[in-house]
Amino acid sequence: MKEFITYSAAMLKTFKQCPKKFEYKYVMEINIPIDTSKIKQGKNVHAIASYYLKNYNTEKLEKSLSTNEKVLWNNLKNNTYFNLETVQSEYNLTSKILEYRINGRLDALVKDNDNYYILDYKTGKIPQNTEQDYQTIIYLIITDKLIQKYSSLNFIYIDLKNNTNKIIPFNPEIKIEYETILKTGIEEIEKCTKHNIFKKNSECKMCEYAKICTNQA
Repeated sequence: MKEFITYSAAMLKTFKQCPKKFEYKYVMEINIPIDTSKIKQGKNVHAIASYYLKNYNTEKLEKSLSTNEKVLWNNLKNNTYFNLETVQSEYNLTSKILEYRINGRLDALVKDNDNYYILDYKTGKIPQNTEQDYQTIIYLIITDKLIQKYSSLNFIYIDLKNNTNKIIPFNPEIKIEYETILKTGIEEIEKCTKHNIFKKNSECKMCEYAKICTNQA
C-alpha cells in the first residue's frame, strides 16, 4: 500500500470530505476531467498578482484579462493587505511539523513592521469554517515555524468576488489546538492506508468519482 511522505491541506480536506474519494485521488491516482473555466480564472488572477508583487509591469497582462477577471483583479489590487510590504509571493512551503512533513503554497506573505499576514485570495468561495480549515491550520503553523519572531501573525482570506476579508489570528493556544487537529487528521489517513479501508460518505452525488465509486457508506 502506498505510503505518503508529505501531506498537504488538499489531501487532508479530501480525506475529511470522503475517505473513498481520497483513495481514488491520492492512493489510486485516478484523475477525473473537471470544468477548468473557473480554475483558469483563478490562475489568471493569481499569475498577475504574483508579477505585480514582484514589481513587474502588468499592463499587458491586465489587458488580456476577461471583464470578470478585471473586476476581481481590481478588488485585489486595491486591497489594503495586498499593498503591504511583500515578503514572499507564490511561495512553496515545506516543513516538518510534529513527526510529519507538511507542504503548501502561499499566495503571498506580507508584513507591516513585525506584523505578518498570510494572504490567500479566492476567486470563488472561501471555506465555510475558516478557523478550522486545513489550509489555515497548515499555513499558519509552517509560517510560525519559519518566521519565529514577530509581533503578530494572521491568515487572511481575501474574497475577491464579494470584496471582503476574513482574518484569522494566530497565538500559542491556537497553535496547540491546530497541531492536535493536524496530528489527528494525518493519523486517520495513515490508519486507513495501512489497513486499506476507505469508506465513502453518504452524500456524494456531486463527487467527480460518483460514477466509478461502488463502495457503500
